[in-house]
Amino acid sequence: MKILIIEDEPSLNREMVNYLESQQYLCEAVTSYPEALEKIECFLYDCIVLDIMLPGGSGLELLKQLKVDRKTDGVIIISAKGELDDKILGLRLGADDYLTKPFYLPELGMRIEAIIRRKNFQGNTTIEFEEIHVDIAAKVVEVNGQSIVLTPKEYELLLYFIVNKNRVLSKNAITSHLWGDYADSYGSYDFIYTHVKNLRKKLLQAGSADYIHSIYGTGYKFSQK
Repeated sequence: MKILIIEDEPSLNREMVNYLESQQYLCEAVTSYPEALEKIECFLYDCIVLDIMLPGGSGLELLKQLKVDRKTDGVIIISAKGELDDKILGLRLGADDYLTKPFYLPELGMRIEAIIRRKNFQGNTTIEFEEIHVDIAAKVVEVNGQSIVLTPKEYELLLYFIVNKNRVLSKNAITSHLWGDYADSYGSYDFIYTHVKNLRKKLLQAGSADYIHSIYGTGYKFSQK
């Protein structure tokens, strides 16, 4: 799952990145309004952690822009301001939650997890596709009741496929979702093929049907046919 952290205070920014990466999230971080605007215009995120007071602009303006662009990224506002009006305005502009500084990092993590579960999995803690069962909270994957061991990237790839089942996903979209800022450092998409091949092999060995279909010149589609 890909998280964008928008926070101008360097130490808090680093603390959030370090904690969320320890929880297996892919994190991108910026410290100003212009940087944040460029990110939300160019990429999609599972959740955005958004400070209201930013150099160069307001986090509330970013919320408005997300609404204009019809983006569905989850958003949790973090701010030193505790006034009720700020919370109400942020929620009216489309934020999913509001956390007042100072806060405990595990609480932030739990709220992010809840937002992602609501946005991507309709509030469920488990998802299923035919014989494939995924426990999102425990990060456990089973095929016909048999647990299989996936690498973190393989697990994220499987979730991405299931959430976007029956859709054609470009290699660029997959790369951006799984590697974020690092996507541009790869000269080709060969590494995507390797991760898809390994995921397919593990699913088939566990008794799954082959749901990963290559779409020539484009990418992949996860579907029954």
